[in-house]
Amino acid sequence: MLKKINLLDEVNKINELYVYKKIAILNNNILSVVQVENRTLDFHVHENSDELFFVIEGEFKFDTDDGVILLKEGEMIVVPKGTRHRPIVTTLTKFLMIELPGTLNKQNSGDKYEDSDIN
Repeated sequence: MLKKINLLDEVNKINELYVYKKIAILNNNILSVVQVENRTLDFHVHENSDELFFVIEGEFKFDTDDGVILLKEGEMIVVPKGTRHRPIVTTLTKFLMIELPGTLNKQNSGDKYEDSDIN
């Protein structure tokens, strides 16, 4: 059965920061939404999965060994596996993220990382 999903509605249902709400599975990739504010993570690498960040609302800086990229609402970036990176989020930003299961955890997403099941 097909299910229509509104990204902004889904991310706005989250009552806390840093809770990754799974909204769908696509070819074994997890699609999740999250709200983040005032968070700079340590540099890290995902060895087994590419990672996609899509900015639903807000903006953030994305830091890599090649420099800093500013991403604004409606923009996205695909981080190839093996790329050292870290997000720098100062103002409230709402994201869609796509990656393989196990890519995100407390070590690379912050100690407040919480996972959720698909509703």
